[in-house]
Amino acid sequence: MANNFVESITNMEDDFAQWYTDIVKKAELVEYSGIKGCMVIRPAGYAIWENIQKELDRRFKETGVENCYLPMFIPESLLNKEKDHVEGFAPEVAWVTHGGNEPLQERMCIRPTSETLFCDFYSHIIQSYRDLPKVYNQWCSVVRWEKTTRPFLRSMEFLWQEGHTAHATAEEAEERTIQMLNLYADFCEEFLAIPMVRGRKTDKEKFAGAEATYTIEALMHDGKALQSGTSHNFGDGFAKAFDIRYTDKANKLQYVHQTSWGMTTRLIGAVIMVHGDNNGLVLPPYLAPVQIAIIPIQQKKEGVLAKAYELRDRLGAFRVKVDDSDKSPGFKFAEQEMRGIPMRVEIGPKDIENNQAVIVRRDNGEKITVSLDELETKVAELIPTIQREMLERARAHRDAHTYEAADMAQMKEIADTKPGFVKAMWCGDSACEEQIKEEAGLSSRCMPFAQETISDTCVCCGKKAKTLVYWGKAY
Repeated sequence: MANNFVESITNMEDDFAQWYTDIVKKAELVEYSGIKGCMVIRPAGYAIWENIQKELDRRFKETGVENCYLPMFIPESLLNKEKDHVEGFAPEVAWVTHGGNEPLQERMCIRPTSETLFCDFYSHIIQSYRDLPKVYNQWCSVVRWEKTTRPFLRSMEFLWQEGHTAHATAEEAEERTIQMLNLYADFCEEFLAIPMVRGRKTDKEKFAGAEATYTIEALMHDGKALQSGTSHNFGDGFAKAFDIRYTDKANKLQYVHQTSWGMTTRLIGAVIMVHGDNNGLVLPPYLAPVQIAIIPIQQKKEGVLAKAYELRDRLGAFRVKVDDSDKSPGFKFAEQEMRGIPMRVEIGPKDIENNQAVIVRRDNGEKITVSLDELETKVAELIPTIQREMLERARAHRDAHTYEAADMAQMKEIADTKPGFVKAMWCGDSACEEQIKEEAGLSSRCMPFAQETISDTCVCCGKKAKTLVYWGKAY
C-alpha cells in the first residue's frame, strides 16, 4: 500500500466529516471553487453523475417521460402565485436585479426549483383532455442560497433532474407520484447498491405547496439519514393558482392534477458515505465509470504491457483501463483503491509464464488467481456478485442500526448512544413531532409504506398511535 495516499485520509471512526471531505478531494471528485458554497465537479465525479443520469433517464423513458428544458430565470410575480410554495423557498432564493447596468423592472430569481415555470408553460399548452397527460422532465442545475455547504450533499448550485407532470384525474397523479418514488428506490438499490426506506413525509416535512410528499431514505455509515429522492403530489393547488384547466369529454372545464419528483448530485455523496472505507471510495460495478483497472507488474519487461493491452481488448464488454503510468505498482494499487475501481487485474512476467492473472476485489480485498483462459468468464461472474454483495452489506448495516423505541426515555437514550434509524409510533400531532426534535434531536424521516405496530401509543404523548414513523438525525 502506498502510504502517502492513505495517510492523508482521516480515519472514518475518528472524524467522519473529515473522512468524507478527504475522499472527495483525494479521489478527485470535486475541487472547491472561488465562489463560496459552489463546487467544481471534476471529471472523475462528473463521470459518476453521467452514469447516474444515463441509467435514470433510461428508466424514466420506459415509463413515458419526455425531456424538455425551461429557462433558469423566474419573474417574481410568477413565483408569488402559489403562497405556500414561495414561503417555503423564500430564504434560499437568489435574485437578479440588474441586466447589464440597468435595473430590471421586475426582479427575477434563479430557479431554486421549476414548479412555477412548468405551471405557466402548462397553462399555455393544455386545453383539452386530449392534451393529457403531460409527463415532462428536465436535467438542469438549480441555485439555493445555503448557509452551510458540503460537496455533493449541500451546495449553492447543484445538478439534478426535476420531473413535472399534469394529469386529468387525482388518481392518475397519485399513481404517477408513487410510480416515480418506487422507480427511484429500485434504481438506488439495483444500480447504486443502497437500500432504501420508502414512505410518506409528515405534513411538517412535506414540500411547500404539495398535498403529499413521498421520500426514499438511506442510512449512511455514520448512522445519519440521507433523503435521497422525493416525489410530490400537488393535487390541483398549483393548477388553481395558475389557472391550468382542460375541457373534459363532457365539455366541462376541469383543473389538472400535478406531480413533481427529483434526484440530485447528492446521490454521489450517498455512495461515498454508504460504501466508502478508510482506503477511499468504493464504487458499485454497475455505477463505476471504470470497472476494471489492469495493472502491469514490471511493465518494462518485454511482453508485459502488450499482454495488459491484450487483456483490456479481451475485456471489451466492460469499462476497462490499463494503468501504464510510470508509478510503482504499490502506488497504482493505492490509487485504484482510492478511486473506488471495483476490481483490479494484476499481470506480470510470472503470471504470463503461468498463464494466469490475479484479480483483486475493491469491496472486500479478496485476491483470486484465475487462468487467462477463464478471465472473461470470471469477470462476468464477479461484477454482478460484487454489486449484489455490496447491497447486502449495506442492508445488513442499516438493519443492525435500526432500533425501536416505546417511549421518550428510550428514544432519547437511543438518540444519544446509538446512531441510526429509530422506529417509533406517533399520534399524528405535529406538536409531538416538534417535541421529539427538540428533546431527542431526531426529525421524522418518513411514515413507511411497510407499516408495523410496535405499540398502540404515541412515543411522545402516550395517546393512541396512528402510524409508525422512522426517525433519525439527518444530513
